[in-house]
Amino acid sequence: MTSDELLAALEEHGVLLESAKGPVPNVAELVVGAPITGSWWAHPDSHEIFDRINEVADHPDVVRTRLLNGKVTLVHRRVWPALVVLAERFPPERLAALHERHTESGTHVVEEVPFPDWVPEKSLEAAQALDETAAEAELASVL
Repeated sequence: MTSDELLAALEEHGVLLESAKGPVPNVAELVVGAPITGSWWAHPDSHEIFDRINEVADHPDVVRTRLLNGKVTLVHRRVWPALVVLAERFPPERLAALHERHTESGTHVVEEVPFPDWVPEKSLEAAQALDETAAEAELASVL
């Protein structure tokens, strides 16, 4: 599955897990088109999976969080207003935006931006016009 197809799937679902199993599809399995047993790092297409996950996560319409069961979850801009409305239902650490990077020494670092600091003003404004029932419908898969 291409990055554009994954982004379309994310927009449709609102959220996708990166690689964990759960109530919504995960990007790793969408990339290979089949369930993955064990770690996706051991899969023959692991490099493609890694590339697609990061291409989608780096898109400006996507934020990487730990929203769903504490697992890395990609959240599409379409549902950010709903997330604002329902934020009190989630532990604050699950709403933080995760920014992954590699240092010059090659170590992997995850920097967190607390909620709602990462939420754009347009999404905050849109949340004011969204009632709780509509927000629940947008995020039904993670509630």
